[in-house]
Amino acid sequence: MAQSTHTVSGDFDLTMDELRVVARYVVRHAEDVLSVFEQAVPDDPHPRAAIDAAWAFINGADRTKLQRVTSLDAHRAARSAPSEAARLAARSAGDAASAGYLHPIAQAGHILRACASAARIGEVEAGGDTAIGEALLERSRQRATPVLIDVLCRYLPAAGGSSRVARLMGTLDHSLRQAADRPPGHTAASGADVRRRECTS
Repeated sequence: MAQSTHTVSGDFDLTMDELRVVARYVVRHAEDVLSVFEQAVPDDPHPRAAIDAAWAFINGADRTKLQRVTSLDAHRAARSAPSEAARLAARSAGDAASAGYLHPIAQAGHILRACASAARIGEVEAGGDTAIGEALLERSRQRATPVLIDVLCRYLPAAGGSSRVARLMGTLDHSLRQAADRPPGHTAASGADVRRRECTS
């Protein structure tokens, strides 16, 4: 299948097909934790609307104001959420809706923050058990397709930080880039392989 029109140009271009792969990756993690927000704030529909908007784009609709507006609404819902877990869940939904608008000056955190947030929510719900977070990161690694990893490796690494979410995000970013540097069964370097090596060097 031919890939669709390129998006914003810069050091590299992203196709709509690639953006849909990224959006699917993000929204799956956001869906995993949506119930955490909805249980805490049952009367706020905005995070669910953001996830629905993400799926509309993933399933072939054009990017429109719908994705931008629902993303902003979900992030506003996050700011007023009553707990860390609910806040992270709503923010993940907002990230899912905006994933179709990645551009070359963004950082890897735009792809991975929802994954790290889902892992952190798992830890919080397990009483702070960091082993749960590590197990959920492993699930995120398993979900990452070659196309997703290739897109990730075109971006600057996830910015560091002192928060637990930032540390989880950095761990996931590093492990995915390491995996990209060791593609199984490759004997000759393709253009994608070169980019992978560059992103881990």
